[in-house]
Amino acid sequence: MKIKTAQGLARILKAEGVEWVSTFPACGMNNAIGDEGIQLLMARDERYAVGIADAYSRITGGKKIGVCTVMGGINAAGIQMAYGALAQAFEDSSPVLCISEDVQAQHRDRGLYDMDAGLHSVTKWIGHVNMAQRLPEIMRRAFTYLRTGRPGPVVVLLSRPMCEELYDEAEHPYRPVKGWRSGPDPDDVRTAVQVLRSGKRPLLYVGEGVFYADATAELLQFANLAQIPVLTTLKGKSAFPENHPLSVGVRGELANHFLRHCDVLCAIGTSLTRRDFRQEIWHEINKGKTYIHCTVDGFDINNSYPIHYAVVGDAQLTLRAFLAEFSAQAGGAVTPNPAVVDEIREMRERFAAKYQPLLESNEVPINPYRVYGDLMKVLDPYNSFVTAESGSPRDQLSTVYEARIPRGYFGWGKVSTLGFSLAGAVAAKLAHPERQCVAVTGDAGVGYMLGNLEMLVRYRIPATIVHLNNGGFAGYGPGFWGPGHDRYTWETMDHDTCDMSKAAAALGYYSEDVAEPQGIIPALKRCLEQNVEGRPAYLEILCSRYPVWGRWLQQEG
Repeated sequence: MKIKTAQGLARILKAEGVEWVSTFPACGMNNAIGDEGIQLLMARDERYAVGIADAYSRITGGKKIGVCTVMGGINAAGIQMAYGALAQAFEDSSPVLCISEDVQAQHRDRGLYDMDAGLHSVTKWIGHVNMAQRLPEIMRRAFTYLRTGRPGPVVVLLSRPMCEELYDEAEHPYRPVKGWRSGPDPDDVRTAVQVLRSGKRPLLYVGEGVFYADATAELLQFANLAQIPVLTTLKGKSAFPENHPLSVGVRGELANHFLRHCDVLCAIGTSLTRRDFRQEIWHEINKGKTYIHCTVDGFDINNSYPIHYAVVGDAQLTLRAFLAEFSAQAGGAVTPNPAVVDEIREMRERFAAKYQPLLESNEVPINPYRVYGDLMKVLDPYNSFVTAESGSPRDQLSTVYEARIPRGYFGWGKVSTLGFSLAGAVAAKLAHPERQCVAVTGDAGVGYMLGNLEMLVRYRIPATIVHLNNGGFAGYGPGFWGPGHDRYTWETMDHDTCDMSKAAAALGYYSEDVAEPQGIIPALKRCLEQNVEGRPAYLEILCSRYPVWGRWLQQEG
């Protein structure tokens, strides 16, 4: 039976388990996708269409691939607008599938913009459907790249005329792609475990690769068996329960202490590059340490630091091999390490002594840490999802928020596009509709996400947006660098004339302003109650600028 290429594409997506496709605006293949029963989620710009698909792939650990469509073709405006989001997905190694319109053969080389050249640096692979019967082949390759090896975005291009071309589905069938993993060399595993066991102060440094390998259970088992502290990258945050006695978190004094004083650092599921979100310790990381690097991609090895021992393979298969080898070398026994557990507990107590007054502060304007403390009191730690906008919300919340379940916290870094926290909340609610989903953002993030707030109302995606309004706009408020102002002067944006909660209410959100600390918890509860009813919520909290970045900059020179 002959079918149109666009219809074949839609059927292939359906066979691969794709339930929805984010898009902006209508593309040549969208009607066929909708006709096959796949929901189309219309964002308000191409960057968000990619961002939602990207976040979905990350949150599901690649078990489900986020798919988006954007306009392309000879004008290529849509795919150009999507570039920033594809760059973020590429830097963060996210397996997102972006489908766009190709330039027809007769128009190639006639414009100044070369689509392939433009996308090459931010994609794992680009596939061109230049003949209808090649569609199954191109899509097999696309999903193979998405599910095998180091994750990354894949772009598939087919022109509008090609969408109407016919091919014989029986003659060119499609079978869903499984994806393939590779295990580590047993000799490398044996040596790595020997080095770990010989270390006086070993440390596991865990990244997002543990999520993609579905290895959080194995990580927990290995940490318990080896009695080794666990530090995560920002993207790896929540891969290990942060209330566990061996957790040293993601950043701050506790994390820095153990990273600074470890003698053997075993990195698992992370590229271990300086471009990662810093724990403010890169000046310490290379001092007299032995490095074991476990990664799915050999390209990472010796990239930023001299690696003494490398283990190349899937993180789950590597950790399973570590478990077996460690048990064999240790005679199958778990040797408790009360000294390191006590050290972590004592450091946590010091950490709490510093931050607890902030988490319970009654200052007005509200201290942002009070918001984080109350958020942790209200949310169910075993059935919730939290993410924070890049900048101050991320830096502050990731330090104090205690994540207890995989993807209970969604961290992201490297090339961060402002406003991505909203895409994260949307994707989380699509992936885990039963969870409470909250995105914490600041003034600058709201500016980027404002147009796309409407999408949550239109599709009844009941997430809560917490806006920490300190009027600073990421430190670049009105007059921040203006004539006649001190370099570090902040100017307040008047909330009475720029009330974002009113804008959200006009879009259909349940919306509140909070100006007093005691109002935070009741307002959060009302927002979550509205979420249960299927309505998104927007909570604007009038906060202080804490810490005072201007003073910090002056002190640091």
